[in-house]
Amino acid sequence: MPDTQEVVGLDPAAVTRWVRSLGVEFAAPLSFDRIGLGQSNLTYLVGDAAGRRWVLRRPPLGHLLASAHDVAREARILSALGDTAVPAPRVFGLTEDPSVTEAPLLLMEFVDGQVVHTMDIAESLSPQRRRDIALSLARTLATIHAVDIRAVGLDDLASHKPYAQRQLKRWGAQWEQSKTRESSDLDDLTRRLIAAVPAQSELTLVHGDFHLRNVITSHETGEVTAALDWELSTLGDPLADMGSLLAYWPEPGEDTGGDFPASALDGFPTRAEMAQTYLAATGRDPAALKFWHALGLWKVAVIAEGVMRRAMDTPANRAASGTPTVERIDALVRKAREVADEAGI
Repeated sequence: MPDTQEVVGLDPAAVTRWVRSLGVEFAAPLSFDRIGLGQSNLTYLVGDAAGRRWVLRRPPLGHLLASAHDVAREARILSALGDTAVPAPRVFGLTEDPSVTEAPLLLMEFVDGQVVHTMDIAESLSPQRRRDIALSLARTLATIHAVDIRAVGLDDLASHKPYAQRQLKRWGAQWEQSKTRESSDLDDLTRRLIAAVPAQSELTLVHGDFHLRNVITSHETGEVTAALDWELSTLGDPLADMGSLLAYWPEPGEDTGGDFPASALDGFPTRAEMAQTYLAATGRDPAALKFWHALGLWKVAVIAEGVMRRAMDTPANRAASGTPTVERIDALVRKAREVADEAGI
């Protein structure tokens, strides 16, 4: 695609000049192709005449003020992680120059590999490959949580106040704003979680949205080669990430996975083995993890209710969003209450 051709959300000629100013070597012309689902930040695959590739990110079209901060935040986090053991794309540059772009642009490394983001891909993997990918997920979280936030300059990324209370306040308010019906079970669970918040003994980098669909894995080994989508990253209790990963990890016979129950396929480890892999690498408290697993399920239920509400309010959203159902949301709440019961919450 020549750099004079129109690309939605980009000025190819201006972006090409900016990339050249960064000192990035390329053979003109650059091509720009949208990739991904485009539900949050827009992502483009950038290619040159020599076959080299990069990735470009920008906020979604419209609502720029609400989203513009996300790209700059992601750039800051990825840049800070550049010299750590965390597998993450390298950052080449960030610009908010109005002569280049109407919204922040982030240019980063293209990491080749496989993203397991559909059931077709998950089903195409061998059971051994599924296991390798899953256990690498747990180990990668341990690596993320081992980052020295002060040494890499991220200690002021977010509040140092107890993370569980912050999450319960935020998502509890979200439920009140977006609920489509009353749920005494969810309300009771919210009260129980508030009463059972464990003491926060450490503060680490928290990815905030870590799951199977948000990593790139090696075609050869299944190891995680890049963790993606850091816009929601914050500082908090590291077990929150593991609890969230477990919430997105249905086992055979469970109905909490929606349209992506990949972890129920043969070969993927159980939640118990995933947790044990993480806990063995970190030495953290298994009892506290049960709280975070219950909170993770509660949070996924609240988020799903919001998606369902938006689809009800704007029916055009329904097909594109893969709208959750009342049945799935209620299943998440039931599972969260079951985990809470087991934990004595």
